[in-house]
Amino acid sequence: MDERQLLKDCIGGDSKAQKRLYDAFAPKMYGVCLRYASDRDTAQDYLQEAFIRVFDHLDRFRFEGSLEGWIRKVVVNTALEKIRKVDVFKNSTGLENVSQTNYDVVHLEDQINATELLHLIQTLPTGFRTVFNLYAIEGYTHQEIATMLNINEGTSKSQYSRARHWLKDRLEKNAIRDGRAERSN
Repeated sequence: MDERQLLKDCIGGDSKAQKRLYDAFAPKMYGVCLRYASDRDTAQDYLQEAFIRVFDHLDRFRFEGSLEGWIRKVVVNTALEKIRKVDVFKNSTGLENVSQTNYDVVHLEDQINATELLHLIQTLPTGFRTVFNLYAIEGYTHQEIATMLNINEGTSKSQYSRARHWLKDRLEKNAIRDGRAERSN
């Protein structure tokens, strides 16, 4: 697909071009939304809101990076805006010097499939889930996350540490429940 022509057509209001753009990127972006949302309906809401913004601001894309990357940024920022509105971090306490805990290496391929992992991420408390996604998956620093979420850096670090602990605990419980702990030894 010629992205320049497609964007020009989308900006010009061509509904067929807009559908092609949506169809090309929505499935992958829905996956991004699922990581930030607690359920599929919320993820769908994030996706729809994000694509409204994408179409409203397509004229701002300057081909200085990939179109997919730009759309992904809009999607993540839309999800973060929705999460900030419910102020999930207002009662969070920051740990200014979170220790670098030496986590046991968890071999996910031996214990869990991608669908199970996504489900676990979705069941994280919202603050944990948001910081975990931004740090572990999107690659932002704790300082960047703090700025994005209007929290302090220590809060970002503690939310990430707690998310890792929470996920590790659930993985261990699932492995024991499913009898996988014995097989992985």
